[in-house]
Parts: sequence; C-alpha cells; structure tokens
Amino acid sequence: MSAPIDPSTFTDARARREDEVLERIVAIVGRHPIPKGESHIGDDAAVLAPFVGEALISTDVTVLGVHLDGKLFPLEDLGFKAVASAVSDLAAMGGRPRGAVVAVSSPAGTDLEELHRGIADAAAMTGCPIVGGDLTTSRDVSVAVTVLGECPGRGAVLRSGARPGDEILVTGALGRSAAGLRRRRNGAPLDDELVVAHRRPWPRLSEGIAARSAGASAMMDLSDGIGLDLHRLADASKVGFELDEIPVAQGATPEEALSGGEDYELLIVTNDPSRLRMIFLDRGLRAPLTIGRVVADPTVRTCRGEVFERRGFQHQF
Repeated sequence: MSAPIDPSTFTDARARREDEVLERIVAIVGRHPIPKGESHIGDDAAVLAPFVGEALISTDVTVLGVHLDGKLFPLEDLGFKAVASAVSDLAAMGGRPRGAVVAVSSPAGTDLEELHRGIADAAAMTGCPIVGGDLTTSRDVSVAVTVLGECPGRGAVLRSGARPGDEILVTGALGRSAAGLRRRRNGAPLDDELVVAHRRPWPRLSEGIAARSAGASAMMDLSDGIGLDLHRLADASKVGFELDEIPVAQGATPEEALSGGEDYELLIVTNDPSRLRMIFLDRGLRAPLTIGRVVADPTVRTCRGEVFERRGFQHQF
C-alpha cells in the first residue's frame, strides 16, 4: 500500500495545476447537452432524472498494458475502449445508457487530455454522457468506468433465462478484434478495418434493445471469447448446448473467433428466432446468425458433435 499524501504538500501552484487539468478535461467530455432538471459534472455528485423501468449499473476497469498495448495504440484508444466496453454491458441486458462516471489513475506526465478525448468520443458515439468522475496518481494508467442505464417496458435480459429448445444466435461473425491486434503487431496501420475493430469496439446497443423487445430468453456480450462466455451463460441457466458452427469473421482465424475476445457481439438465446429476426430487420439491423440450440443436460456442450472446451481470456489473480 502506498503512503498517504500529506495535505500540506498541496501548494497553491499544485492546486492550480490540478484545477486547470480538470477544467480542460471538463471542456473535452462535457460537450453534450444536459437534460433539463439534471446536473452533471461540477458538483459532488451528478443529479439524474428518474429512471424508466429497471435501473442498470455496471463497472469495468481498463488498464494500459493489459487491455491495450500502449506501444501499438494511442492513449485515446484506451479511453474509448474503457467506455465502450462498459456500455456494452448495458447492451447485453437490452438497456439504454443514461450516464457514466469515469475514474482515472495515472502516473505524473500522462497526457490526460488525449486519454479523455477517447473517452469523449465513445460517450458521444454511444449516447452515454460522462456525468462525473475522479483523478488520482498511480504507477499504471487505468480507467474505471461505471455506467448507469435503464430498461423501459420489458425487464432486463439476464444470462439465466435460457431454456431447452431455445435457439442460440450471435449478432455477427467473431474474431475481428483478435485479428486486428495480430495485424497491428505485424505492421498494419491504425485505420486497417480489423485494427479499428480492436482499438474502437462498438457496443451493440440497438441490437440489445431489439432482442429485449423480441422477448429474448437470455443474452450476454462476448467480451472474453465465445469459448468461455457461452459456458458462462449455460452455467447461469443450468443448461447445455449443441452448436453447429462458430461464424468466423473475414480475416480472422477459427481460434481467434473462438477465444480471441473483445468482439462485443451479442450472444442471444430465444424461443422465437423468427420474431427476433423480423424485429432486427424492421429496425434496419443485420439479422443475427443461428449457431446452435439449448439442451436440457448441462453436461452436453458440443460443437459439431465434439466437446466444446472452455477457453478464452481470463485474468490471472
């Protein structure tokens, strides 16, 4: 544990520097219009209007060197990924974002403005305003994002609702993020399509809301690879599954599609796939892809008749 900071060391010059940094950050992330009756950055806590339906809360921590290679990608991308991955947790429940608070820890000399430009980009693109946050010093750069959302109408879609006979679908082919990281390591430019998929992931908010509207039984986002995440959904629902295929994105390998992670496509389970596809297409969304079905026996977990092993990204503690 680091030693506590002596408040007497906070000189007027240091205080001014901190305030100046905060002012510049607020100018970057605070460009969104604030709804009438709400108060965002500037007070000890944000004030939000009452939520509609169920309230959703989720937290993600993104660390430079763990979730993003700082030698290959700009610091902006860390900020973008931090917000996008947190918002994806709302998409996985069929929710819509109401706001986020962002806590940044970093060593002295970190370009906090660059970092917050990525945060602001993700907030604007996902419609999730930054309503507050905090700064502190540390040895590593990390961004902790807590997102707040809501589920009007039907309740949030959980992982635990899959039932035997349900169809299993994904919102897109897998492996793009892992392929992008591989390509970047091999010298591909930052604007390469697959590299962009890794550095600027897109949470499937519209798809999540559509799936919830269609009465999806269970759902989650694919952040650690379907080879791990599908087992997590099956564990929560106490069921098994039989897969016909894993859709592999163009340019990705089968292993990247299976265990690469950070695709942030949605894994959807439903007893009415026709209705699900109809609602997706009616809303101008790409129809989800069927990959298999749920079975009653939780020990049956196969792909093309072979045992579907658990493998994907896991932190080591």
